[in-house]
Amino acid sequence: MLLSKIHLTIPSDLAKEVIRLAGKRGRSKFITEALSEKIQKERFKTAVKECAGAWKVENHLELDSEIAISKYVDDTRKQSSERLERNYNE
Repeated sequence: MLLSKIHLTIPSDLAKEVIRLAGKRGRSKFITEALSEKIQKERFKTAVKECAGAWKVENHLELDSEIAISKYVDDTRKQSSERLERNYNE
């Protein structure tokens, strides 16, 4: 992985908290992980906004009531549990 050095200016109390949590030798890793998490959240929010309105009830008539949705969720959970059971308890 290619690394870059950057200069950041952050509030003193935040810097002290990073040092307290990560230690002086773990600051870069801690900040890198925090930035990666923030970037993932921002990308997810962007994707959600871009997809808003893509799901239409008329395209999913099998999910047109609360009962149908509950059944779908229950079935999906059951299938997922069965798949996990098969894959990890062989």
